[in-house]
Amino acid sequence: MEETQFYQILKNIAPGDADAAAVCRERWNSIAKPLHSLGWMEDAIARIAAAQHNSEIRTGKKILVPMCADNGVVEEGVTQTGQEVTAIVAENFLDEQSCAAIMCRLAGVDIRPIDIGMAVDTPRVEKRKIAYGTKNFAKEPAMSRDEAVKALMVGVSLAGELMGQGYDLIATGEMGIGNTTTSSAVASALLHVPAVEMTGRGAGLSTEGLNKKIQVIQEAIDRWNLFEADPLTVLSCVGGFDLAGIAGLFLGGACYHIPVLIDGFISSVGALLAVKLCPAARDYMLATHVSKEPAARRILKELALEPALDAGMCLGEGSGAVAAFPLIDMGAEIYHRMSTFEQIQVEAYQELN
Repeated sequence: MEETQFYQILKNIAPGDADAAAVCRERWNSIAKPLHSLGWMEDAIARIAAAQHNSEIRTGKKILVPMCADNGVVEEGVTQTGQEVTAIVAENFLDEQSCAAIMCRLAGVDIRPIDIGMAVDTPRVEKRKIAYGTKNFAKEPAMSRDEAVKALMVGVSLAGELMGQGYDLIATGEMGIGNTTTSSAVASALLHVPAVEMTGRGAGLSTEGLNKKIQVIQEAIDRWNLFEADPLTVLSCVGGFDLAGIAGLFLGGACYHIPVLIDGFISSVGALLAVKLCPAARDYMLATHVSKEPAARRILKELALEPALDAGMCLGEGSGAVAAFPLIDMGAEIYHRMSTFEQIQVEAYQELN
């Protein structure tokens, strides 16, 4: 797909349905409990109503989509493990041998890992491969603009397919050694914040490794003047295919009116990228947890979204998003089934200043 066609798709995205959300909040306020006492659950159900353009929300069929890809920047020694881990964990998603897959089984959530750019082919992971990993952005742009658009469109197209298969909610996940480096670089560039403030240890870097990671990111931002660049340029210079696919899922959710759950740091950078490309996409997002990575809170603040959980998690894979699904299920059940003040003949609570 050409870049102009991609941007035309974005122009056609409509905001969430504010009227459906208002009806939803009125329903919450009529239920026989103290006003706003379920906190995030109430807000999540209202956001789902806005995203689905219907106050009779649907939450029954849920799926986690981990985008799997490798990142050439690992050549710079910015990770503790090698690229071979990406393919191993991607296959483990299908055998319930990864954390997120085990959580999906417990939560009644389907899982569909996608090879959008792994360095090798694996027997069973669904292939939507743009290339066999990105290039090393310490030496050259990670991908071409054409590859960036194609990777974004993988996510958009998948969202459409999942809508056609009857899914009501999508959770974003990822697997890709080196993707905290790419995500920190993209977030730094999009928010115009120095890399030292946006970069963490990922999966356990030493202090020396962290300093190297920060240096590699900042030099790339300076090389291509990314504080002044458009989002697609940022993605193509220092991003990853997994990150692009996640951003595409958020954009696709907005296209097809499906709520999409943000996981942790990497997923939140995908959400940030989607919003920078199309501000209306924010109306279709739910934040689930706040990662331990240093930039995580800053990104959620930029998105003006409150997470459900602050549990010290930094695993990735989609684990935080899946952990929030039971809260959504409970909120939806209360929303649909609980009696109103009028039904039990009790005076309703009033909003007080």
